[in-house]
This record gives sequence, structure tokens and C-alpha cells, in this order.
Amino acid sequence: MAYLELKNVNKYYAGVAAVHDFSLDIEKGSLVSFLGPSGCGKTTTLRMIAGFEQLDSGTIRLDGNDIVPVPPNRRDIGMVFQSYALFPNMTVRENVAFGLEMKKTPKAEIKKHVDNVLEMVRLQDTAKRFPHQLSGGQQQRIALARALAVQPRVLLLDEPLSALDAEVRVVLRGEIRRIQSELAITTVYVTHDQEEALSISDKVVVMNKGLIEQVGAPEEIYRAPNTRFVATFIGTANQFLGKTSGKNMVVCNNVELFTNSLTDFKTDQPVVVLVRPENIQVQAEQSRQKGWNSIHGEVETITFHGAITRLGVNVNGQRVVADITVANTQPVSLNQKLWLQFPPEACQVMVVEE
Repeated sequence: MAYLELKNVNKYYAGVAAVHDFSLDIEKGSLVSFLGPSGCGKTTTLRMIAGFEQLDSGTIRLDGNDIVPVPPNRRDIGMVFQSYALFPNMTVRENVAFGLEMKKTPKAEIKKHVDNVLEMVRLQDTAKRFPHQLSGGQQQRIALARALAVQPRVLLLDEPLSALDAEVRVVLRGEIRRIQSELAITTVYVTHDQEEALSISDKVVVMNKGLIEQVGAPEEIYRAPNTRFVATFIGTANQFLGKTSGKNMVVCNNVELFTNSLTDFKTDQPVVVLVRPENIQVQAEQSRQKGWNSIHGEVETITFHGAITRLGVNVNGQRVVADITVANTQPVSLNQKLWLQFPPEACQVMVVEE
């Protein structure tokens, strides 16, 4: 049985569904991310777990018990907000100890817990400082320490890193994963940053317009998306619109593509072929590899991304994106004509949704 279970959860605002028929099982000790664009319902779902929003229908169970009627302060759930929400007039130690004092924990025990969590977030030297004397990353660590100090059954994090700069985000998300793993605490993490979700999660829940699009391990979500939305929201995917032709070809508006077997599709069925940029090889001359797709184009944009360089290539009026590495590719220049090559298995074919 799942440790945290949401079943047929619905939430409406002015008759519009913010979350619709949401069902999910979360195992004890796992880190699950809710990922999706703004307005998809991920924060609303998190707030319903915390008890800050009431369900219109459905159930939420924690360790087998229905927690919907339980007030937020009695759910044993810790929450970290995007805005830190630290008390400015309290020191770091006082902020972290606040929840324990509300629970009337003995002073000796409070000191022990506070010392432990400050050491865990590696900020024991800041105990006497006030929040305004800390950096944004340090304040978020203190907010995390405060949530962990009360030893919650579930930890909820609502876009905790979105206010921080890129370098601090990368470091802090690693720290969150380290602490979560050490404590084996059941964690729900809300983010709109796909890289963040894929890098730290045991399971990713992709949401769109209040609905679950797909649930799975990060690699599964990326490599085997169930829907066109997931394929294009997670990472980058080139989209070729066309119609099926025969057993393994899709005739698109500007190219013909060889794909894997199309036995599950009807003849002349409208489909979209999705191809990831990293699965495309760039060559100065056309490949002789039998059965591969080989399409001709002209380089329009070159964007440096560190380990890879992303090319925007005009293929008969359609922009196709391909990723290259310096080690494996000859230098490429703007307006250069070249060939983009990829095998049939790099093509994922999906029905065009009406």
C-alpha cells in the first residue's frame, strides 16, 4: 500500500477545474516531483496535501489514514515555500526551533534537533545570525532546516529554488536530494524546471491543465513520453507533421521519414513524428547508412551551450534543431549546407490529437 495516496482529487475555482481527477500513489521514502507549466495545478495539489486548500472531492490518505478532515498543523507535514517565509525578527536558531516550540518539545530536545538539522544543511555557523544577514541560498537552507526539525512524515517543497540564481540552484538541488536520501523522508517537490525534476526525482508527475499527462521514472519520461505534450515539454523535440504511408514511412510536408513499424496506425493517418536533437547526426555529405533518414538543410542559427552546440537548420522551410559536440563534429558555420541523419528508431510517431 502507498504511503501517501491521492485518489480522484478534484479542485475547482469559479467552476473551472484547477485539478481534475488526480490519482497518485507515493511510496515511503521516495522523492516525487510535480512538473508542469504555470497554472497546471501542481501547487494547488501540493497545498491540498498540506491542508491549505480544501478538496472539492476525492481523498488523500497518509499511512492509511484519511487526512482530509485533519487541520494543517496536525498532519505532521513540513513545507518549504518559494519565498523562504522566515521570521525576520528571529535568529536562525530561533527560526529553526519555532515548530518544535509550538509542539512544546523539551528545551534539551529542541537544542539537539536544531543542532542536528543545522549541521545537516551545513549552516551551523549561522545560528546567531538573522535572515537578512544570509544569502538567498542560505535562507532557503534554513527554511528547509526548519521544516525538517519537526521530523515530519512528509516534506513538501513548492518551487523552493526558483528565486535563486542558476549556479546556486544546481548546488542546492543536490543538497536537497542528499538530505532527502539520508533521512529517507517522503518528499513531494513542485517545479516548472524540467532539468531540476529529472535530476533529483525517483518519480516525475507531468501535469497539464489540471490533469496528469504521465507518471514515471525520469529516464522513462524523457525517453518514452506517452503524449505529444510530454515529449515537447520535457527536453526539446523536433516535430514533423505528416501521414503514414506503408509499414514504416511517414510522408511529411517537407520530408519523407523512415520510422519503426507502423502496424498500430491506419494508412494515411495524420501523425506527428518526434525526433530529439541529440539523436541527429550532422554530416557534410549524405550518409550511406542503409535505412537511415538523411535530410538536407542550411544552418540558420548556432547557439553555444557548453558541452553541446545547438544548430537551427532550415529544412525545406521547417526549422530542425540538432545538437553537436566539438569532439565528434567538424566545425559548422552559418549558411552552411549539410545533412541531418538519424535512424528509424530515433523517430517516435504519435497520433495528431484533434
